[in-house]
Amino acid sequence: ASPIIEGAKGDVITVEGKIFDGNGDPLLDGMIETWQADAKGLYAGQAGADPNVPGFGRRATDAETGAFSFRTIRPGAAKGQAPHIAIWIVARGINIGLLTRLYFPEDNHSDDPILSRIEPAERAKTLIAAKIGDAAYRFDIRLQGEGETVFLDM
Repeated sequence: ASPIIEGAKGDVITVEGKIFDGNGDPLLDGMIETWQADAKGLYAGQAGADPNVPGFGRRATDAETGAFSFRTIRPGAAKGQAPHIAIWIVARGINIGLLTRLYFPEDNHSDDPILSRIEPAERAKTLIAAKIGDAAYRFDIRLQGEGETVFLDM
């Protein structure tokens, strides 16, 4: 499933990354689901939301490299939140899916209700993607160990 349909309004971006286990090895059998707002910060079903941005996507990691990638519209700021993409991760050995968020490095995150609550505050950087091109971002997810991604209990 793709998080955009032809004709969606906004800037098309690509996100790539890998999910790493506690040993630093890529997960070869992972899957991510993404939820996001459209370019105006509206979610599918809200009045005025772009009908070409269903807001949901699903991608399996590559069985040989563990890599994932997806194209989508860069989301706008939803009410009271910095622009972000919610990511849910499942894989063999993960009994309950893990929820995290991807934020963009060029945005102001100071008032975001999620990022402002992370302690220690330095861990919030695990939720900020790296810009790797004009319309491309890298977001690696670490399940455990050094640089462990912040997961949300929501």
